[in-house]
Amino acid sequence: MLRRPRRLRTNKAIRNLVRETKLNVEDFIYPLFIVEGENIKREISSLPDVYHFSVDMLEDEIRELKELGIEHVILFGIPHDDEKDACATAGFDENGIIQRAIRKIKEIDREMNVITDVCMCEYTSHGHCGILDENGYVNNDKTLEYLAKIAVSHVKAGADMVAPSDMMDGRIKAIRQALDKENFEHIAIMSYSAKYASTFYGPFREAANSAPSFGDRKTYQMDPANSNEAIIESELDIEEGADILMVKPALSYLDIIRRTKDNFDLPLAAYNVSGEYAMLKSAVKNGILSEGAIYESVMSIKRAGADIIITYFAKELAKQIKNK
Repeated sequence: MLRRPRRLRTNKAIRNLVRETKLNVEDFIYPLFIVEGENIKREISSLPDVYHFSVDMLEDEIRELKELGIEHVILFGIPHDDEKDACATAGFDENGIIQRAIRKIKEIDREMNVITDVCMCEYTSHGHCGILDENGYVNNDKTLEYLAKIAVSHVKAGADMVAPSDMMDGRIKAIRQALDKENFEHIAIMSYSAKYASTFYGPFREAANSAPSFGDRKTYQMDPANSNEAIIESELDIEEGADILMVKPALSYLDIIRRTKDNFDLPLAAYNVSGEYAMLKSAVKNGILSEGAIYESVMSIKRAGADIIITYFAKELAKQIKNK
């Protein structure tokens, strides 16, 4: 007997009925870039429709996200250049840019789930993700103390979850111990467990003013050629206390998402990064692709195994899902 898979493609209702993978608004985390100053809502040139916000301008954005059903944001802070130093002091200042933004968001909407990126690159004068040795090498173990300070300061300000993105060895353990010591045992850690030294971060570095002033990040971020290493990194983070794993970037690393999901039972996030976003936005704007490519590309991330998707497309996808 001839099998006919096309029977289940006959019309839209049937296709919807048997669809294996569905995007939900609840899947999305929306990135927000917070800058010093007042009355600032400024489009980021390399990320169309994405903005820098000063703390006082967050209310409309948070309310829009909530109306769209988006319940999660991840925050990135951009201090003034003169606040940056060699050990990222502004990153753990109780009145720092992120700490004030957390308090403001919680004032606007207590139920908004606030996740914070825990790293040092936005706050260091040299733009690297840790403390430098005399020879300019990032000292892994010295950095852990500062990452823990940043994480604790975020949670004291009201963050619901912290997401270390630095890729230092042992940072999950250091942060977990520091949080527990402060009686924050209930705060989850979403680890950037497999973060690659990718060229797809270019627009983000403009948005966050975080490009390194010399060299690159290849001594601590992962080699894009490696797959087994992602499994090792994820396993180590689980042993150290990670609650959620993450693969970054997403679209060029769908195989890593799938392998990670197949190997571990923890919830898995994937970061649909700035370069992926910018390419698709440009292709749509120039008529090379239709807007359907956006939905299809993000769908591929979920199909590969991601439970959680950090994406700059969250708002427009939420609108599409709402209108389906």
